[in-house]
Amino acid sequence: MAQEISGIHHITAIASDPQRTLDFYTDVLGLRLVKLTVNFDDPGTYHFYFADAEGQPGTILTFFPWPGARPGQPGNGQVSAVAFSIPPDALDYWQDRLRTHGVSPSAIHQRFEEAVLPLRDPDGLQLELVAHEEAPSLPAWDGGPVPAERAIRGFHHAALWESDAEGTAQLLTETFGFRPVGDHGGRLRFAAQESPGRLVDVVNRPDGEAGIMGAGAVHHIAWRTPDDEQQQEWRRTLIGLGYGVTPVKDRQYFHSIYFREPGGVLFEIATDPPGFTLDESPDELGTHLKLPPWLEESRSRIEEALPDLSLPSGNEP
Repeated sequence: MAQEISGIHHITAIASDPQRTLDFYTDVLGLRLVKLTVNFDDPGTYHFYFADAEGQPGTILTFFPWPGARPGQPGNGQVSAVAFSIPPDALDYWQDRLRTHGVSPSAIHQRFEEAVLPLRDPDGLQLELVAHEEAPSLPAWDGGPVPAERAIRGFHHAALWESDAEGTAQLLTETFGFRPVGDHGGRLRFAAQESPGRLVDVVNRPDGEAGIMGAGAVHHIAWRTPDDEQQQEWRRTLIGLGYGVTPVKDRQYFHSIYFREPGGVLFEIATDPPGFTLDESPDELGTHLKLPPWLEESRSRIEEALPDLSLPSGNEP
């Protein structure tokens, strides 16, 4: 097909404590809370969106923070790690910052000739900060606690764990239009067009156990498409290839379709528009609990059921 997936749109994970998750990603990692809303399929829980200044695709990490959620277990059929780009000269800063905030990162190591600083979030989600030469040219959020010159610049890559990488690699290259760009000891790297979020690693683990969904696990990964028309074309194409694809879901800030790739990872294809400024100005992003029109009539009941939150500095209404 003529169209191609241009990169990662967003990644969504599960957490067990709303306040702790909010504090970690804003106060420690310095991401911006660009949208405070609820899980549209389960409005009794929040849905947090963390990103760059305006929530551009390729920078968006989202969470369903179910209080008391059981721990997940990483394994095959899951996104096993979420990696962010940082400027190459920011590694020492981040090591010091993490330790100051009580986070113990693992040792820096090299992968594909880049330095990688691994760490885990409070629920054990595997994160990585990658010293990436393209990072300084990407926009940075300059309104948070991290200086703009050291700040995270969106996704570097996501890593998929697979029991048999062949089918996933075929989908990425022959259907999505990704290019193979490296092989690091069984870790295959593929690249799309757009940064941030143009890289994905497929890790072959033929003897690995299947992952268990829960807190600290990634729920799904979403890929970018520019508009509704191309999303419909993707839906027709994938159904023609034998995938079970959902109808289009209205997620207010984008439209989505979902399916399982050959290894079992839940994939989403999400439209770039309408974006997070649909119902808040750029300066107001993340300052109010926003609900879609079909949930507004239940606002009082929803607000009563949600846990109280202390919003980060700059996000108070």
